[in-house]
Amino acid sequence: MIGFPSATTTDQTWARRRPFPLYAEHGMVAAAHPLTAEAGLHVLRQGGNAIDAAVAAGLVAAVVMPEMCGLGGDLFAVIHMPGVRGGSGETVSVQGSGISPRGASIEQMRAHGDENGTQMPYQGPLSISVPGMVDAYEQLLNRYGTKSFAEVAETAITHSRDGFILQPLGAGSIAGNANILARDAAAAAIFLPEGQPLQAGQRLRQEDLGRTIETIATDGAETFYRGEIAKRITAYLASVGGALTMDDFADHETDIGAPLQTVYRGHTVYQTAIPSQGLILLEALNIIANEEIDDPLSADAIHLMVEAKKLAYADRLGHAADAAFHQTPLEKLLSPEWGKQRYADIDPSRSATTVPLGQLQDGDTTYLSVTDGQGAMVSLIQSVSSAFGSCVVGGDTGVVLNNRVGRGFTLEEGHVNQYAPGKKTMHTLNCYLIADPLGRPVLVGGTPGGDGQPQWNMQAISGMLDGGLDAQAAIEMPRWTSWPGTDPAGIANPFELRIEDRMPADVVAQLEARGHLVRLQGGWNGGGSLQTIARDPETGVLIGGTDSRVEGMVLGF
Repeated sequence: MIGFPSATTTDQTWARRRPFPLYAEHGMVAAAHPLTAEAGLHVLRQGGNAIDAAVAAGLVAAVVMPEMCGLGGDLFAVIHMPGVRGGSGETVSVQGSGISPRGASIEQMRAHGDENGTQMPYQGPLSISVPGMVDAYEQLLNRYGTKSFAEVAETAITHSRDGFILQPLGAGSIAGNANILARDAAAAAIFLPEGQPLQAGQRLRQEDLGRTIETIATDGAETFYRGEIAKRITAYLASVGGALTMDDFADHETDIGAPLQTVYRGHTVYQTAIPSQGLILLEALNIIANEEIDDPLSADAIHLMVEAKKLAYADRLGHAADAAFHQTPLEKLLSPEWGKQRYADIDPSRSATTVPLGQLQDGDTTYLSVTDGQGAMVSLIQSVSSAFGSCVVGGDTGVVLNNRVGRGFTLEEGHVNQYAPGKKTMHTLNCYLIADPLGRPVLVGGTPGGDGQPQWNMQAISGMLDGGLDAQAAIEMPRWTSWPGTDPAGIANPFELRIEDRMPADVVAQLEARGHLVRLQGGWNGGGSLQTIARDPETGVLIGGTDSRVEGMVLGF
C-alpha cells in the first residue's frame, strides 16, 4: 500500500530527523506551518470535511506565511470527493490563476524590465496578475464544502487582527527582502515597523488584512473581484504605476475540470491541468517507467530521473502555454509512447548537456494536504510566486500581491509563453493525487519550490512505489535538484546537480563519473516542503509525513 511501511523497503542508511510517520483515522492535515495545520485540524474536529479544512488552513497560511502565499496569489488543487456523480466519486483539477493586465503592452514591459529590454519587470506593480485564490476558495466551498466562508475564515481573521508570533523562516524572509519591501509604503508599514524588519519571536499584526478577510466573509468573493476590495486594490496600483484594472478583476473565473493523468507502476497519478506545469511530472514518470527501479537512491536511478527531468522540462518550455493562446499537445506529451521515445534519448552512461532550459529560481509557495474520515482528499498549493510576490501590498487592503507576470513570462519573440496582455502565464504550481490499481484514491502530496516541485515529487513517488518507503521516509530521503529549470529569468546556465550531502559518497562519485556537475548542499538544505497523506482504502487508516526541512507539521485524530 503506497505511503505505508513495506516489507521490501529500500535500505535506509541515510540520516533521519523524523523516524516515524503519523497515523490517524478520522482526519489528517499536513502543512508547512504549525498554525496552518492546527486550523485545518480544528475544522475537521468540528465536523467539517476535507474541503472546509483545506480552505481554513489555506486562509491561515495566507496570514502567517505572507512571504509564501496570500489573498493576492494563486491556487491550484487536485481533489477527490467520494459519493459525487452517482456514487463513484469525482476527482477534479482546480486552476485558480489570473490574467496579465490587458492594458500593459509588451513594449511597456520591455521598457520597465532590465536595462537591455530582454527581461520582464520581475517585481513591482507591473509584475502582478489578477489573483485567483479568493475565487477558488469560494468555488470549492460552494461546490464541495459543508461550511460557509465566514465559518472557515474565523481563525485567519483572529491571527490577522490579534497577530501571531513570527517564526524563524518568516523572519528570515522579511530580513532578506527588506530593501525591496521598503520601496512600497504599504508593505513597509506591515513588515518593517519603524524601518526595521520584524524578528523571530515578535508579533506580526495585519489588521487591514483581517478587515479584508472579514469583508469577503460577509460579501463573498464578489467584493474582491467586482466590489470595494477590487476598487481599492486597482486604485492603489494605478497610483504606483500598475496596470491591472477593475475590468481585469471582474472577468476572473476559476477553472474546475478534469485533471491530467498517467499511470505509473499500476497507479493512476492525477495532476493539475494547464496552465500548471503538472504535465512535467507525468511526462517524467512516463519516461522513467521504462526501467525497473530497485533503489531510488542508486546512481542509476538518479541519473535516469535527472535526464528524464531535462527532457520533460524542455517539452514544457517548447509546447505548453495558456490554452486561450496556444494549443498544448497534451495527448502526445502524456502518452506512454512519447515517454518511450524520450527515454530512447537518454544516454545511460553520460549526462546530457545540450537540452536548452531557462534559469531556475526558488519558489515562494506553500502546499498542504487534507484527508477526512469519509475519504475526501485535497492536494492544494498556493503562492504569491517569489518571496512576498511583487513586494507590493494593495494599499489599505493588506493584501500582498503576486509577481506571477514578472516571473512567469518571457519577452522572447515567438516563444509559446511570450508575454501578451490578458494572458495567463505558465505556472510552476502543481500538486498530485494518486489512485491505486483498483482506482481508489489513496494518496495526496506536493511541495512548494518553483521548478523543484516536479523533481521532488517524482523522487517521493518513486521512493514510495519503487522503494517501498512510507510517507515520512520518502520525504526524508537525501534530495537532489537538477538546475536550471524553466523560469525565464535569464539565459540558460550549464546543468548542475545539487545534492544534499547525506547522499552516500559512492553514489555521488558515480554520478560525477557520468558527467554530472555535482554541487553538494547541507544535509537538509535541498529545498522544498513536502507534505504527504496516504489512506488505506480497506480500513480508512491514514498515514502522513511532513518535511523537517521547514517548520511543517502533520496532525490527525
